[in-house]
Amino acid sequence: MGAFLTLSTSAAVILLVIRGGLCVDIVGGNEVAPHSRPFMALISQANGKPLCGGALIKENWVLTAAHCSVEGGKVILGAHSWKANEREKQFFQIKNQIPYPRYFARSKENDIMLLQLQGRAKLNKAVQLIPLPTSGDDPKPGTTCTVAGWGRTNSDLKQFSDTLREVNITVISRQICNDKKHYKNNPVITDNMICAGAKNGGKDSCNGDSGGPLRCNNVMRGITAFGKSKCGRADGPGVYTRLTKQYLQWIRKTIQGA
Repeated sequence: MGAFLTLSTSAAVILLVIRGGLCVDIVGGNEVAPHSRPFMALISQANGKPLCGGALIKENWVLTAAHCSVEGGKVILGAHSWKANEREKQFFQIKNQIPYPRYFARSKENDIMLLQLQGRAKLNKAVQLIPLPTSGDDPKPGTTCTVAGWGRTNSDLKQFSDTLREVNITVISRQICNDKKHYKNNPVITDNMICAGAKNGGKDSCNGDSGGPLRCNNVMRGITAFGKSKCGRADGPGVYTRLTKQYLQWIRKTIQGA
């Protein structure tokens, strides 16, 4: 679900997202109450259409996935509907896109990025910060987590959801996620990733949800990263970049004083 290099690279990434090669939208979930997830950020393309999600971690910083790099896009805070003219919305140009130094698109390792906004968000009921976790705890298999986004609700639908949706998913062990019935180590689901979905499928993130926060027991533990081209399949649960101690240190060092 992301990257940030040259314009041609960004264009290629956008094509991948549109084709469904990267799973990024909410399948099997429900629309949330308007503005009830005030930490959610919507990253739009230059044409105004959604590309990815993100989480507001400081008034001028959004945390998202590295593959969500975009040229000429904007960050929208306080949105429920991406189409409607909502008075709660705040729009920001992107000042800097800072991917993790060792992001590898092929292996999907270290798929994490910081966006520095031009200007600072005005915090209110519809726009709030999400606290970073105080530890890099690894959610145990069986843990119930939630993921939200404006992505597709079905792999076969080309349109993104107009409104913010959310679904509950369950953490799956890396051993299961890497077996021949799932990802078959292609790519390898590493300790820097969290695998989560539903045993029988039907609950997942999908195209357009990339970069959004994965919350477990109301604590942000990950970032929506990738999945199989068909969202919601039992053999292809969503994979999320885990907020490890190493990543948290990088985040805090990068945003400190800026």
